Order: sequence, then C-alpha cells, then structure tokens
Amino acid sequence: MMRASWPRRSPAAAILLWQALGLAGGLAAVGAFVAIGVSGQKPQSGVLTGVTSLASQLAYGRGFAAHQPVVLTGIRLAALVAGFALFSALCGVLVMAFADAVSARRRQRELLALLAHGDPKVPGALVVDYPAAAAYCLPGIRSQIVVSVGTLDLLAPAELTAVLAHERAHLRARHDLVLIPFTSLRRAFPRSRVIAQGYRTVALLVEMMADDHALRVRGLVARELATALLRFGTAATDCAPAGALAAAEGELTARVIRLLTPQPPLSRAAQATVILAAALTVATPLLLLVTPS
Repeated sequence: MMRASWPRRSPAAAILLWQALGLAGGLAAVGAFVAIGVSGQKPQSGVLTGVTSLASQLAYGRGFAAHQPVVLTGIRLAALVAGFALFSALCGVLVMAFADAVSARRRQRELLALLAHGDPKVPGALVVDYPAAAAYCLPGIRSQIVVSVGTLDLLAPAELTAVLAHERAHLRARHDLVLIPFTSLRRAFPRSRVIAQGYRTVALLVEMMADDHALRVRGLVARELATALLRFGTAATDCAPAGALAAAEGELTARVIRLLTPQPPLSRAAQATVILAAALTVATPLLLLVTPS
C-alpha cells in the first residue's frame, strides 16, 4: 500500500482500505491475545464464547481450569490481561486524540475571535495578519476557513479560489475525522516507523482527495491549484527540521505532478474490488472471534 501507485488514482477507495487495515490489525492483535487466554475453556468454542465462559467461572469463584499446569495458567492469564490492556489502550488513545482535537479547535476559535477579521477578497473566510503564506480549515459545527494576509499578497485571484475550494472540500468531507484513528495509532505506537509512514501516506491521500473535489468547482483548472501549491512551497520557511521539510517537499511534488499529469481513476470494477477487499479485511478477524476453534 505504501509503494503502490494505484491509491493516487482513487484516493477515497485507498483510504477506505487503509482504514480497514488499521481496524483489522487492532482486532487481530487483541483477538490473538484473548484467544490464547481463553484457550483452556470449552473445546470447539469461539473466542467470544470462551470469554463468556471464563467470566461465568470467575463469577462463581472457579477461575481457570484446575487441571491446567501452573505455568500454562500463568501464560494464559498474562495473555488475557495483555489483550484487554491493549484493547483499553487503543480505545483510550482514540478518545484522547478526539478530545485533543476538540480542545485545539476551541483554542483556535478563541484566538481567531481576537485576531481574525473578514476581507472582501475572501468572503466567508477569516483573515489573520500574518506575513507568511498560510491557509487552513477549522472543522466542527461552526467550521471556518482561515487564510493569512501573506496568502492574499502571494496568490492571484484564481489561485486563491483554488486554495479556498480545497479547504472547503476538507470541511465538507470531514477529513479531520478520517485522520483521527491514524493519529491515535501513532500516539499508541510512537516508535513504529510503519505506523508513522502509514499516517503520512493517508494524510497525503486526504490532500489528494481534497484536490480532486476542488477541481470540480466551475471554472477552476488544475494548473491554478498546482501553481498555488508551488507558491506555497516556495514561500515556506526553513523553520521545520530538514527531514520534515524534505518530506513536505516530496508530498508537494507528488500532488503537483498528479495535478499536471492526471491519470484516469480506477475503473468501477477495480474500486468495487478494493471495497470488497476492505470488507473482507475487517470481516476476517471478526469471524475468527466467533468461529469455534
């Protein structure tokens, strides 16, 4: 998925598959630990049935099967604890990521109420007196698009229209919610390069999907959006670390090349195959949880 080129042709389908991979990975990891923990319960029973059976035994004070060796009982108990701990941790970081996003938006709105103002050049958007080029959206019930004075000075009218259309696409599709699960995974496993790269890949696909939606605005052409992206990239400062700046430049280049040399999206049959693969990816660990062993 990280090396494949087809996701850039149909970002929405690729993001769906990425979401399925993340959910299935969490279910599989938790299910594997719990399956080991309840493996000594009734034979030919599924994982969920084994958990129910163990809970019933614990309620009556019986615990694990008495005939099991002490070492095996310890291993199964440790696996069971690890499974529930992992499940709690994954749910916890997801809730924390959502709460942090809500809190950050609240702080942003409070600052914008003090610093931002309207401008006839960008009706419906807020403008902040900041010399560097910046444009972003603030999702939520009272969603807003924010641009800097530097952006108004930098972009031509058509390029500014393209940037605003891109940000409106983020708001309409609630792309912030798409990224929250991947943000929580990155928080749960901060040293995992695979998860970090997966997050960056999904974030790039989200930007590409917003580019596609922006190009549906009447009268807007890909060259205007690509030029706006290049202007933003040229105006970027060197305040970011070299590695992060190089990564951002690589993603910017990928978006510009995609806009200027567009490829046809996946066929409907191919997109249906991706959707089916996503459904099967999630269904497999769910079936293993309920299927008798």
